[in-house]
Amino acid sequence: MQRILMVFLAALMWGGMSIDLAALEIKAAVLRIDPPRLAPISRYEKFPEDNGFAGAQLADEDNGTTGTFLGHTYETTTVAVPPEEADAALDAILADGIRFIILMADDADLTRLADRAAQDGAVVFNAQAEGVALRDNECRANVLHVAPSRAMRADAVAQFALWKRWPRWFLIHGSNPEDQALAGAYRRAAKKFGGRIAEEREFEDTGGSRRTDTGHVLVQRQLPVFTQDADDHEVVIAADESDVFAPYLPFHLWTPRPVMGAAGLRPVTIHGAHEAWGATQFQRRFEELTGRYIREEDYQVWLSLRVLGEAVIRTSSNDPQTILDYAISDEFELAAFKGVPVTFRPWNGQLRQPILLYDGRITVSVSPQDGFLHQVSPLDTLGLDKPESSCTAFN
Repeated sequence: MQRILMVFLAALMWGGMSIDLAALEIKAAVLRIDPPRLAPISRYEKFPEDNGFAGAQLADEDNGTTGTFLGHTYETTTVAVPPEEADAALDAILADGIRFIILMADDADLTRLADRAAQDGAVVFNAQAEGVALRDNECRANVLHVAPSRAMRADAVAQFALWKRWPRWFLIHGSNPEDQALAGAYRRAAKKFGGRIAEEREFEDTGGSRRTDTGHVLVQRQLPVFTQDADDHEVVIAADESDVFAPYLPFHLWTPRPVMGAAGLRPVTIHGAHEAWGATQFQRRFEELTGRYIREEDYQVWLSLRVLGEAVIRTSSNDPQTILDYAISDEFELAAFKGVPVTFRPWNGQLRQPILLYDGRITVSVSPQDGFLHQVSPLDTLGLDKPESSCTAFN
């Protein structure tokens, strides 16, 4: 291992980069806010107690591989609290002198906690919240968005549908605010890429138990009738962030069509079967560490801490502003088992990354799709491009 590190450092210095071997202590925290949850729709999807935290553990090991040789030490605290305890938990983290915070929170909590963290000069890595406004008019100068936005996921699905020449969509969305927001992202994607929403319907969440009350009734009776007589379409797009009805759509439509979005072919940042671009070794290390398959939250926390580790190595600094400035600069890039280096959009702090399209067993495709061009990066065809974002916090 030492020989590998020596070769790595020699390569960095050969490339003109100086390495400061001064000891640095990098303290970070993962703050996970756990609201009340519905029971999982399947026992295969039980929420793991170490959700997200397992990614932090692996990231500390990865950062330590090079960091230890350079005199850097990484220590990550993990905290899980209900929403009503989130502010006190953040205050305790800041009181401990931690200035790098990975937040697993919804949009409202992220915005409030990021503003509090900014008062102490802390950098926040958003590992969960997907609201488009957070990358637009509600952006914050101290927040780096590692989680993709709803717009990025919707654009990934839209590009594949149009690459397959399925331009007419039947959009079915839930009744909860998150579902409505996701439906809005699909409407925007249709307009952006030239798709057409042939028909749109809302499936009302009545609050029943998905595994007992609705299983038989919803599948056998409600959904076929609900989807009957839809205008002509090639694909069904499900906008169901609440996970109420979408898993039941495949095989229970009145008119048989492919399902994409919240069920069928889903846009994800990672999944347990992803093996391309060196991901097999990454998956095996995660599974040896945790005894389970990786989830998106694990990957997004891992990626957040790897961004931090890479920036520390390259800048030889643990100063929050120095790390933030470097991360959004043209010099930053990071390997993320996605086939291309990931970088940040300097206009709103969003991580550029490919989105995997996953059918439950394999990666069917990866967006951005061939033929969707951009003057800077094809990755900027996913989500808010610079002219589309009104974020000015990073100016």
